[in-house]
Amino acid sequence: MSQLFSELYQPVAESVQQKARQIRLLICDVDGVFSDGRIYLGNQGEELKAFHTRDGYGVKALRQAGIEVAVITGRTSSIVAKRMQSLTVQHVYQGQEDKIPAYNELKQQLQLKDEEIAYIGDDLSDWAVMQHVGLSVAVHDAHPLLAKHADYRTLLSGGFGAVRELADFLLISQDKFQQFNGSST
Repeated sequence: MSQLFSELYQPVAESVQQKARQIRLLICDVDGVFSDGRIYLGNQGEELKAFHTRDGYGVKALRQAGIEVAVITGRTSSIVAKRMQSLTVQHVYQGQEDKIPAYNELKQQLQLKDEEIAYIGDDLSDWAVMQHVGLSVAVHDAHPLLAKHADYRTLLSGGFGAVRELADFLLISQDKFQQFNGSST
């Protein structure tokens, strides 16, 4: 199955594939991962973000395959709460400038070991958690220092399918790739 991922995206070292086989929880940052990192502010103070439907499909596919998904983000936004609710993501931690307490709470609540957790991020604020997880992932357009230290760097950029790429990688690595037949909303 690893050949399938290489054909779809890019080759991955066997050691990284072995890490992916153990993952039972994917934790995602939001800005720069689910979105392209830009925040649009309207004249009335409204905030807008764009989310890619393919990422939504990947999240739902992971959940259906038995891999839990969580969000830990430094900002607080009702847009994020609504998007994660539509994807049935139950573990949403917003306003977490220090992401370690939320990480530890998730790990304890879900009774997981570090090596059973993956994290995808885009900037240096994500590194504190990424140092602890079994599989650390940086989006393609992540800060260069973060990308340098991640186990895997996505071919796709944040907001443009990076989460879906990682979801495909996890599902293919665990032989669960073609089980999902839901929507991407």
